[in-house]
Amino acid sequence: MLKRLIHYPLLLLLSGVVAHPISAQVMPSQTVLPDTTHKFENPTAVAAVSQKPWYAGKLVKASIVPAVLIGYGAYTFNGGGFYTNQQANRDIHRVFPTFRTRADDLLLFAPYLELGAVLFSGVESRDDRLNIGLVVLKSELIMFSTTYAVKFLSKETRPDGSDNLSFPSGHTAQAFLAASIVHTEFRDKSQWYGIGAYTLATSVAALRMINSKHWQSDVVAGAGFGILSAHLGYLTHRNRWGRKPMLVGLNVAPAYFGGGTPGLTVSWRAH
Repeated sequence: MLKRLIHYPLLLLLSGVVAHPISAQVMPSQTVLPDTTHKFENPTAVAAVSQKPWYAGKLVKASIVPAVLIGYGAYTFNGGGFYTNQQANRDIHRVFPTFRTRADDLLLFAPYLELGAVLFSGVESRDDRLNIGLVVLKSELIMFSTTYAVKFLSKETRPDGSDNLSFPSGHTAQAFLAASIVHTEFRDKSQWYGIGAYTLATSVAALRMINSKHWQSDVVAGAGFGILSAHLGYLTHRNRWGRKPMLVGLNVAPAYFGGGTPGLTVSWRAH
């Protein structure tokens, strides 16, 4: 009888343990904060490499249209191509047999006048005026050096026979350079600014042929040189110049360095 009394509580205890297993207490996980003390270090010393293919780069994209224009000009240079310079010159003077004008000399910088007028009217440009001026200066240097180098190397005679500096057209290169800058600065505001500037530049190219100063190959290649010069001016303008940052919260405090050497510590926060 005593044995049964002892076995009965043990059976109850064991059945309770089996029916209700002991559950372990789970401690809440702690959030580990990221280590920001070395966030500017590169432990592997490996520079980030762009995953874009070479043909998707900015330089390639900026060179497509100028390359087509310069390539066509070279293709039709000196009487080549399916529509030669002589054929184009003949057709132009059938329409304008005696027309002569100096308007091409006046319209040469007309896109720059448009640029100044739009800025003066208060339209916000992509860059500030200082950086626009730097891009213009750089682009002009590129355009003059390339076009006149090619002129002296090609030695093509003008249609009117005045000299042998016909290819490419410097007037056209200048006009299309200025038009490209107008287009780049205001294309986010309205495409019509660029359309107007390129219309002025195209008028210069047409008038150069009407005045027998250039062949079709000259003006087409000149447009390519002008656009390319503007694109290179922007692509090489990596740093933006302007007002120097103001120093806000400048603090100067005495300090002692190794060996008890006195000195000063300077700290600031740039605005």
